[in-house]
Amino acid sequence: MEELITIEPFEECWAPDFKRLNKAWLETYFEVEPVDEEMLSNPRTYYLDKGGFIYFALLNAQVIGCYALIKTGDHSFELSKMAVDSAFQGRHTGHLLVEHAIVAAKEKGATVLQLYSHTKLGAALHLYKKFGFVEIPVGNSIYKRSDIKMEKILTS
Repeated sequence: MEELITIEPFEECWAPDFKRLNKAWLETYFEVEPVDEEMLSNPRTYYLDKGGFIYFALLNAQVIGCYALIKTGDHSFELSKMAVDSAFQGRHTGHLLVEHAIVAAKEKGATVLQLYSHTKLGAALHLYKKFGFVEIPVGNSIYKRSDIKMEKILTS
């Protein structure tokens, strides 16, 4: 029997999973910056109350991945804090999350979806490019680790 991964909107009971998944990812590749700690400790305040969204990938009712959309303008969002539990990587969960983020952003009226990343994350950058994200100037990022910014123009 094939296992089905579902993508579900934020529920308060999953807030600790949002923090757990992202801290594990950050500690593996970079460091948890003060801004990350603030965002991860207060997801409702930082994302939802400001017009953003958080979604979770579930497998058999277990949270295995997540991402957030930060509202950055009337018609734009930033794809943020996407992480997949290392024990569940290799199941195309990242692919499902990016695909869902694009659809969700469009449904919320966005015409642009942007993200910040780092050039050493080759697999992630490959995934973003596969979905049509292109590199743009980084500009000012709230993250010290960001050395690349990408965007996708969303069309119907």
